[in-house]
Amino acid sequence: MQDKREFSWSVIFIWVALFSVGLIAIYSATQGPVSQFLPSFILENFFRQSLWISISLVVLIVIQFIPPRTFQEGAYLFYIISIILMIITLFFGAEVSGSRSWLRIGPMNFQTGEITKIATLLAAASYLTNRRDISSENLKTALVTVLIFAIPAILLVMQNEAGVAIVYLGILPVVLFWSGLPYGISALMVSPAFIAYFTILDWRLGIIAALIATLVIFLLQRRVWLTVTSFVFGALVIIGAEVALNQVLQPHQRARIESFANPSLDPLGAGWNVLQAKTAIGSGGFQGKGFMEGTQTQLRFLPEQWTDFIFCVVGEEFGFLGASTLIILFSLLFLKLLSMAASHKHPFAQLMIVSVTFLYFTHFIINIGSATALLPIIGIPLPFISYGGSAFLTNTILLAICLNLDYNKRSLSIYR
Repeated sequence: MQDKREFSWSVIFIWVALFSVGLIAIYSATQGPVSQFLPSFILENFFRQSLWISISLVVLIVIQFIPPRTFQEGAYLFYIISIILMIITLFFGAEVSGSRSWLRIGPMNFQTGEITKIATLLAAASYLTNRRDISSENLKTALVTVLIFAIPAILLVMQNEAGVAIVYLGILPVVLFWSGLPYGISALMVSPAFIAYFTILDWRLGIIAALIATLVIFLLQRRVWLTVTSFVFGALVIIGAEVALNQVLQPHQRARIESFANPSLDPLGAGWNVLQAKTAIGSGGFQGKGFMEGTQTQLRFLPEQWTDFIFCVVGEEFGFLGASTLIILFSLLFLKLLSMAASHKHPFAQLMIVSVTFLYFTHFIINIGSATALLPIIGIPLPFISYGGSAFLTNTILLAICLNLDYNKRSLSIYR
């Protein structure tokens, strides 16, 4: 019987739709009336992004001709090289906006942490593919996987890129859960973020969140040691958050976190970004103010409106319709990728596609959550939308790998 292969053109359509929305928003945020308030290097963002999209398209096509086994077989080598590049960047990289995460390659600066996203997901998927022995009694595999993610995360923190490090750690529980980690332990890994979130709002809410997390973990696993561990972790997170807020963090850092819970405490300082973002989205109404007509955008009230707050540009100028369309496009992309993973028989391909999906999803949640004041402002770009050549190329390469694995799913399954 002839092997029938089908390329997922629907994913390509979504990709094109997303970066088209991104280009429109970047153009408005840098080339509209606001251009009179911007330095010359920012005015070039639209053209640089267009160039990166062209490069990414070529790379996406080239990746489709790579044998699918190459991604698994070369994963460890790629991971080692990427870690070495991150170490080199830490000592010899260029500093941009207080972050030493950029390495100059010819005429361009490139974020080595972006390359490492690809390498880390490949290495973790390759390692876990042949080690499906994660259980409450045997956690060696889980601990090694944690190490694979922790090394680049630590290096990112040292480069002053804590926001990107959070993305690495956000994917880890999903990867382990998909590989067989028990429900209770998976919940234990997620619970600190859940507890810390509510502790920032109010320490009493943090205590309630810790108790709920402990109860859920007990019901899922029914193991005394895990329940006790959950309770202790919850208490440590609450204490740690309170100590950090009151004694460790600098005043400006504490003000930024407190402004998340109540922006009006410092409306002209730490709360400015949150208030302007909410104003921009809220003022867009149902249909928006129109292309290059948003007052918050064009009068330069929005901070970093071509990267971290680009969703606000869409919300203000294209309203609820534009913002909803963008969210629907992302939702379709997530569902399509998960469908790819579900239909694949090879564990490496399954895990890789799921990992990429949740990488995008983590960026999506953090970026839009920050823009809508549902999450603290961390500084995470929106995939395929925000300005950033390194990030766009990285996200496209990951998408291209998923497309390659999906197209070759019949031939790849014989290598299990």
